[in-house]
Amino acid sequence: MSTLGLAPPPSDLLATDAMPVLGDAEFAALARIMQSDARIHLPPAKKTLVHSRLSRRVRDNGLDSFRAYVALVERNAEERRLMVTALTTNHTHFFRENHHFEHFRATVLPRLQARPADRPIRIWSAGCSTGEEVYSIAMTLLGPTLAESRWTQGRDIRLLATDLSQPVVETTRRGCYGASAVEPIPEPYRKAWMVKDEAGYRVGDALRKLVTARVLNLFEPWPLTHQYDAIFCRNVMIYFDDPAKAELEARLVDQLAPDGFLYIGHSERLIGTAAERMRACGQTIYRPRDAA
Repeated sequence: MSTLGLAPPPSDLLATDAMPVLGDAEFAALARIMQSDARIHLPPAKKTLVHSRLSRRVRDNGLDSFRAYVALVERNAEERRLMVTALTTNHTHFFRENHHFEHFRATVLPRLQARPADRPIRIWSAGCSTGEEVYSIAMTLLGPTLAESRWTQGRDIRLLATDLSQPVVETTRRGCYGASAVEPIPEPYRKAWMVKDEAGYRVGDALRKLVTARVLNLFEPWPLTHQYDAIFCRNVMIYFDDPAKAELEARLVDQLAPDGFLYIGHSERLIGTAAERMRACGQTIYRPRDAA
């Protein structure tokens, strides 16, 4: 998921030819932009991380100071977008927090299979990172064999994968992964739905046709026309402050179907109106209180 993560810091923050110093005023300005654009909270303890992540952006733009870089991002929307991307980390893997996929397979999948064939199925991976999550959902939906996937034929099934970062959305669209990346995929799923090639593995056509990947800022208007049977928004909110978490969670609940399921990260919790409207039905798994 695209979130702010920790990276090994440089040995010091002394200015060098390759590494301009990041002053407190410049850090504060960059933190305000991240809060405004991505609702990511950057406390002073993150100064070293910001310095290490953005020093290259300063150099690549031919600048000699962070003061000049702040001026650039304040007037240049494209560099502002690249800055936000540079300050987000995308850490994920196939079938991460596998208890969620076990719950989806045991509880959600039978409900989807039993519904009328003309009723659309919609699932959203919000903060999809490089795509491992949404393709894990797709494999769980199809099952470990071609025979078990036949229930999907002729149905309107769409999996939406969104992320703030354009590069990771492009990776999701490509669906190409190294051999080590696919190791967490259970062998039957890997054999049924992944295709081995000279570079590693690529997502097979049966998975790819289910998934639509789009760039989306979770705090901007959502051009979504459906309610969702399941929403996965995991390890996305851990760097938001409480007002941002409460706002996003309430919007996710609004986007959920009345009998839908919401999956969040292992260290996250529902707060505000979302906590009032949802009930736990598993480890960091929720559904509306009045759902059957």
